[in-house]
Amino acid sequence: MWWAIAESRKPARILYGLGGERELPELELDWLAGYEESQPVRIGNAASKQFQLDVYGEVMSAMCAASDAGMASNDFSWAVMGQVMKHLEKVMDKADSGLWEMRGPERHFTFSKVMVWVAFDRAVRMVEDHGREGPVEHWRELRDTVHTEICEQGWNEEAGAFTQYYGGTALDASLLVLPSVGFLPGDDPRVLSTLEKIQEHLQDGCFVDRYETTEDVDGLPPGESSFLACSFWMVTALAYAGRVDEARSLV
Repeated sequence: MWWAIAESRKPARILYGLGGERELPELELDWLAGYEESQPVRIGNAASKQFQLDVYGEVMSAMCAASDAGMASNDFSWAVMGQVMKHLEKVMDKADSGLWEMRGPERHFTFSKVMVWVAFDRAVRMVEDHGREGPVEHWRELRDTVHTEICEQGWNEEAGAFTQYYGGTALDASLLVLPSVGFLPGDDPRVLSTLEKIQEHLQDGCFVDRYETTEDVDGLPPGESSFLACSFWMVTALAYAGRVDEARSLV
């Protein structure tokens, strides 16, 4: 198990081993069969060298959720988050490796940009709802700019869905979270269409795949099993869409 933490000195997600290791070179152990022949067997983690933009939104969302639940943040933690937001402004326009730690080329992954929006949105909420100090008007402006960009570049009219990355046509189950993070309402026509396309192409029974694997995107051979988190995202998205009975049937 690896613990991921973002450092502000450079635009990367840094992985630390349980013993504090910072050098985690990835090696393939080709002499091991793996669990149920699930090769390749690897140690280390190539993601230690990747840039993953979504982490900033996840950290800020966690702080805001904790504050909403009554857990008081202190001045030090808020000062740290202020530096995180300043750093995010510098890297928010960069392509990244995405939530799924893609081994293919870096791209402008739509989920990553949604989490940039989340970071600015939660920063605004920390000021408005929890009395923290910060450049709230500036954060609102950046939040709205990112929202417009995603709706223009992440939505593909031909595909009838928000797609995995800007300019692409591939689907990605991570975009089922659009209503739950507050980016768009659950009954927005674009959200509903994205949900239905994911059901059509990525869902198998009650389980949902992350995306359709292709080597040019993720650098891995095609084919994978369903990912349990995606299946729960589907349940949540259906509930936000008002399709509660259908959501319950999948649980």
